[in-house]
Amino acid sequence: MTIVVTAATGQLGRLALEALLRKGVPAGEIVAGGRDLSKLADLADTGIQLKVIDYDRPDTLAEAFRGADKVLFISASEPGRRIPQHKNVIDAAKAANVGLIAYTSIANAGTTTMKLASDHLATEAALMASGLPVVLLRHGWYLEVYTAQIPGYLERGSIAGAAGGGRVSGASRADLAEADVEALLNAEGGEVYEMGGDESFTLSELAAEISRQSGREVAYNDLPTDEFRQVLSSIGLPAPLDEILADCDRGIRDGELHVGTGNLSRLLGRPTRSLEEAVKAALA
Repeated sequence: MTIVVTAATGQLGRLALEALLRKGVPAGEIVAGGRDLSKLADLADTGIQLKVIDYDRPDTLAEAFRGADKVLFISASEPGRRIPQHKNVIDAAKAANVGLIAYTSIANAGTTTMKLASDHLATEAALMASGLPVVLLRHGWYLEVYTAQIPGYLERGSIAGAAGGGRVSGASRADLAEADVEALLNAEGGEVYEMGGDESFTLSELAAEISRQSGREVAYNDLPTDEFRQVLSSIGLPAPLDEILADCDRGIRDGELHVGTGNLSRLLGRPTRSLEEAVKAALA
């Protein structure tokens, strides 16, 4: 058995490697790939195979996928460039006749209207047309999207957004990575997992939780979508990323990042990390 983890130099990929090892997969059966292998240098003595995987270089994909039984295909990070990059991955996986490919997509990809989802939808369609056994791992929003910003929230005393009273089924990267690995190891192809945290929350509830635990008042400042885009642009986010992220809040407002399936906790065999736990860890 050979299992390839693409984008293993990123946060999700690294957590997936750790989950594979915890689940007893022999290190020698794992291939960890990324553009900059120096980020994986500490794994050199574990027995994990390190290979360059660059979505813009099909030769690296062909080499990494040779003899692969399963591939955890972690989506690229740059909206707008993903479609050609992902096509390279799919073409290489098909040429290598990999036994199963599991792709990290976005929650509610079949119904969402969020701009961020367009690349994922195109990738899902290409995977389905490839003839390969495919598993779709549709991730909800990461809790870390918010907890990483807590110092700024506390400094300003507010959270700006355009999500209204929409609910987010936030989940930690660690929980999603562990569930991805569980699905990768046990799925046969054709499965679609909509994954989100057990407890959803609004951005007003996020602000209240940060206030409660920090002892400092943080309010949620709800804005029209375009005004929020202007805020994002004013702090240095380039176009079209400012528009994409503002539209994500619009999607939250419209319920497009709420996931009520329970798939994540079922894959984990335990409850997901709560907002309370995530805020506590960020403030520690």
